[in-house]
Amino acid sequence: MCKQCDIRTIHALQHHFGWDNSIAPVLRATPGDWLEFDCHDSSNGYFKHDSVAADVSAMPFDKINPVSGPVYVEGAQPGDVLKVTIDSFKPSGFGWTANIPGFGLLADQFTEPALQLWQYDSAALTPAAFGEYARVPLKPFAGTIGVAPAEAGRHSVVPPRRVGGNLDIRDLAAGTVLYLPVEVEGALFSIGDTHAAQGDGEVCGTAIESAMSVTLKLDLIKNEKLATPRFSTPGPVTRHLDGMGYEVCTGIGNDLMQAARDAVSRTVDWLCATHQMPAEDAYMLCSVCGDLRISEIVDAPNWVVSFYFPKIVFA
Repeated sequence: MCKQCDIRTIHALQHHFGWDNSIAPVLRATPGDWLEFDCHDSSNGYFKHDSVAADVSAMPFDKINPVSGPVYVEGAQPGDVLKVTIDSFKPSGFGWTANIPGFGLLADQFTEPALQLWQYDSAALTPAAFGEYARVPLKPFAGTIGVAPAEAGRHSVVPPRRVGGNLDIRDLAAGTVLYLPVEVEGALFSIGDTHAAQGDGEVCGTAIESAMSVTLKLDLIKNEKLATPRFSTPGPVTRHLDGMGYEVCTGIGNDLMQAARDAVSRTVDWLCATHQMPAEDAYMLCSVCGDLRISEIVDAPNWVVSFYFPKIVFA
């Protein structure tokens, strides 16, 4: 990060819900500017230290996934690319993970609300305790990051889209450079939905959802065609999980989604049998630290999806 630069702050109160290119920018930035965004968690601060599982169903879903911004980038025009250099995160130390009825990869199997509250060291970022069962290594990142779409009107923040949004890519972490296609004048960049940790796939629908501040730099690349977001990582991306290897369950069949469901469901069964934890806890634990991977997609008619569960959480 540029230590001599004047870093301007977009405060948590300067947020919005959904994507809409008619929302007035809260700040105008010049390419090369460093900015700090204070971000809410995806519940907009709904969950507190004394929240319980019954609170999950009462969460106001019209106020989820607030994003801080938007920021107008001087000179940005449709057909350009916004370059986002993610520098650092300042986590809050509090987070939550929930099973939300009707949401998640195994929603038909897990129909009741469940909630896990997290307390973690926001400075040292040592592994966070998951009750009595496990300790999850942390890797802060932004789940929702993007620019406004050209189509008029308000668009839900839940599904990801061509201009970014709710990507939930764990590797949009410190040191990563993200490139976003610009569709409107000024780009109108926003960011939020910060996480302390997540597995690839975010299988129960939530990670360790946690408010935090993000420092980043915005640059502009003129007249470069980009169909969808791309990004560059600074180095290895699973080092925080790799230390002790993995237990892996597979799903095999001619439907990738069903194979993914099978791989996760079998991992939940394995966790329950070997670590004597409730199925709801096993499912949420999979969401915050296990990785779904397509292992084979060429040997027709069946494909292989693997779910990698890191042994280090039980060390």
